[in-house]
Amino acid sequence: MLIDSHAHLTVPSVVDRVEELLQRAQQKNLSAIVNICVDPASLDKGLHLAQRHPWVFNAAATTPHDVEKEGELFFPLVEKEARAGKLIAIGETGLDYHYEHSPTLLQKEYLIRYFELAKATHLPVIFHCREAFKDLFELADRHYPGGRAVLHCFTGTLEEAKGCLERGWLISMSGIITFKKSAALRAVAAYAPLDRLLIETDTPYLAPETKRGKTNEPSFIEETAQAVAHAKGISLEEVAVATTQNAVQFFSLPKLSSTL
Repeated sequence: MLIDSHAHLTVPSVVDRVEELLQRAQQKNLSAIVNICVDPASLDKGLHLAQRHPWVFNAAATTPHDVEKEGELFFPLVEKEARAGKLIAIGETGLDYHYEHSPTLLQKEYLIRYFELAKATHLPVIFHCREAFKDLFELADRHYPGGRAVLHCFTGTLEEAKGCLERGWLISMSGIITFKKSAALRAVAAYAPLDRLLIETDTPYLAPETKRGKTNEPSFIEETAQAVAHAKGISLEEVAVATTQNAVQFFSLPKLSSTL
């Protein structure tokens, strides 16, 4: 069994063919997918998707890119569904100083708001962080000490990975780890304890090396798991078992079956 801990199944480029993607995911023995909702439309579709497919679970937040445009509109919707028990995590939220599509101060403001929501609803946080680890660590230490969190699609340095691990957070590896130029990221995977790793596709983005140029989908996740296994010098089965257990524990998922 494998779990895709981060996929965008209800964004416009995917949602019209999501049933096909889920069928292929089942054929590849995925037992659960965490669908990341980033705006009102994707959240509404995500809630309906989870009703049809109980092995799809939803998380939601405004990405740091979009807080200026729609943060105020989306936050109350996320809060409503989180308090109603319809979400398994708050995210993806965080900081992105590479693109800075939203002002940094506003990104920080919404990150703090999502920290408070996560604490109030006892849900873990899914982080997006690019070139902003110093501020992420400072804000988390102040507003979310000891909180459960995962760094989605980790692309930071080994030192930044150590900072995440020191805070008890998990690190999620995406298809980027399969890229030929990602030796540093494979070193992070080799260093991180197996019980602190998740795997993800970030569908429809970041297809793994052998699928470059294609729209990514959950059925491609085995290639990422295999890259982690190779980096750590262990079997694919060991990675599958561990990352599945880690996801079940981190997201408080119900008991899962490989036959869906």
